[in-house]
Amino acid sequence: MKIYNNPNVNKVMRKYQNNVEKTNKTNKANFKEDKLEISSSAREFQLAMSAAKKLPDVRQEKVDAVKREMAKGKYNPTANEIAKKMLNNSNLVK
Repeated sequence: MKIYNNPNVNKVMRKYQNNVEKTNKTNKANFKEDKLEISSSAREFQLAMSAAKKLPDVRQEKVDAVKREMAKGKYNPTANEIAKKMLNNSNLVK
């Protein structure tokens, strides 16, 4: 049995298609697009973070200077100096 030229099947298919179109229009009307706004301070922060990420983790020129001092025997910090630097850099003491 062929159903593609049957008038009753065609009627049902048109009715179904109309319902699908109405549903699609209704869904589009009920939903709004998502929107994201970034404040100017957030943009500045994002810019600063990207600049900070580009910086090297180690300041090699400082490391090289300390190594040269140590090789010459001129780098002899006291325990007190080391402790002060460690605390100052850890943000525990201000």
